[in-house]
Amino acid sequence: MVGVVSVQVGAAFAKQLFAEAGASGVVAMRLFFAAVILLVVYRPALRADWRTLRVIAGYGAVLAGMNACIYQSFERIPLGAAVTIEFLGPLVVALIGSRRKLDVLWAVLAGLGVFLLSRVEGGLDWVGVLFALAAGACWAGYIIFGAKLGSRTTGGSGLALAMAFGALLATPIGVAEAGAALFSPWVLVAGFVVALMSSVIPYSLELEALRRMPPRVFGILMSTEPAVAALAGLLVLHELLTGWQWLAICCVVIASVGSVASTEKPEESADPPSN
Repeated sequence: MVGVVSVQVGAAFAKQLFAEAGASGVVAMRLFFAAVILLVVYRPALRADWRTLRVIAGYGAVLAGMNACIYQSFERIPLGAAVTIEFLGPLVVALIGSRRKLDVLWAVLAGLGVFLLSRVEGGLDWVGVLFALAAGACWAGYIIFGAKLGSRTTGGSGLALAMAFGALLATPIGVAEAGAALFSPWVLVAGFVVALMSSVIPYSLELEALRRMPPRVFGILMSTEPAVAALAGLLVLHELLTGWQWLAICCVVIASVGSVASTEKPEESADPPSN
């Protein structure tokens, strides 16, 4: 939950940088600084088998794609609406991985919240909606690859390497769009803060969470993302919520609490490998 709050407040601050560095430029800074921080902290060994390297590359690719698509969506539609549509990705993962009828109930309730929260007056820019849907597909891949990464690596070494690979993919695009503005001192400082809040803190915490719970439970717990995003948009960006959106927040919170209360301790999730 700390990761959820951190990533959405960081997204709200990142949106304020779009006027200076563009969406792609902010993505590049976020992934670049996050990669540098994680590489310094974890100092991962480069020796790994090919299967592990493929998982690391896949995780880094979906990270880059998820960030690039959702920031393009943020540029066009409100924060809460974008994250709500993006949530369709993990919601599908939760439904596919469900083994009990009760799990489906919580997922359906979360889906109702997604529908209500997306009821923004005046309609939504369809390009922004399509980018949010693409981000949702990447988010589903993030959950799947994250579980594999957690089982094949220890600590944050795999995350650091994956973040570095994602930064390699995103940085050239960001530099091409932002140009010299990307190297302004205050923009770089702001980008560093965004990297901490939106990548280093949440991804580190979520990777540890995925080591301790099955992807289906993780996906349902992430149903709080639309609500937290809407609140971050309200408090930081002054994006007002409608009555339907407040009702949606209640739906996703109830779904999250219900899924936690009704889930037994998962025996199916493997313990992290020892050093």
